[in-house]
Amino acid sequence: MSVAAVASGALGLTGCGLSVLTPQGPVSAAENKILFDSVAIMLTIVVPTIVATLVFAWWFRAGNRRAVRMPKWDYSGHLELVVWAVPLLTVMFLGGLTWVASHELDPAKPLPAKAGALEVQVVSLDWKWLFIYPDQGVASVNALTVPAGQPVHFTLTSSSVMNAFFVPQLGGMIYTMNGMSTQISLQADRPGVYPGLSSHFSGDGFAGMHFNLTATTPQQFAAWVAAARAGGRLLDPGSYTALARQSANVAPFTFGSVSPGLYQAVATQTIAQAPGPEVAGSKGRLSPKSER
Repeated sequence: MSVAAVASGALGLTGCGLSVLTPQGPVSAAENKILFDSVAIMLTIVVPTIVATLVFAWWFRAGNRRAVRMPKWDYSGHLELVVWAVPLLTVMFLGGLTWVASHELDPAKPLPAKAGALEVQVVSLDWKWLFIYPDQGVASVNALTVPAGQPVHFTLTSSSVMNAFFVPQLGGMIYTMNGMSTQISLQADRPGVYPGLSSHFSGDGFAGMHFNLTATTPQQFAAWVAAARAGGRLLDPGSYTALARQSANVAPFTFGSVSPGLYQAVATQTIAQAPGPEVAGSKGRLSPKSER
């Protein structure tokens, strides 16, 4: 393998990591702070241990005649206190940090908002994402548009197998499961396009199960809703059943209207669950196709 190939691969991995380490919302910023605080606490053990190892190796080298060897030494209460107290304090600090953060970043906990949160209902399909806006009466597939600066309350379920909803720059990954609903609140602080993906393997078309979350101004969001309504396509139990059939690399599109209570019907299995991933193609692989 060439040096250039290794360098380009490492650069690519760096880019993947930076999306997580460049928070663009309050949830991801809090998670980022917890990450660096945890690293700092752990370094209070790691750094002194590395330094002590180097110092001991240098001091007790074969050529140092001043180093005193004590072959009959077997116990020191002071040393035992240091050896056990420092790790214990570190675990206590990490445990306390985790305890507080787990409650502060509870996915079901609403984010503070002046004008209320935008409601979005999410259904993971094979292999695509369905986003329903119940208050606006529209829906979209593999594309998510929200106003910047406004919290978004997601309610999520799955049409068949378990999946995971993740927008790295906004924070929080949460599973979608058939027959149940989960919820999470996220917010984009500023306009932009933030990649989202499925972070749980769910079958042959899993690799193409990604979407873009586009954060816009309130005026642009209102214009997007109006454009979606003008599309005229209806999302009802019949069109949902057709959409739920497995397909890979589906191009984004919208529905101009949604049957009331469709998400609840999917989550409570009033609408029969999707058949789930099936092997297709002559070589046992799914043949990519698009639904428009």
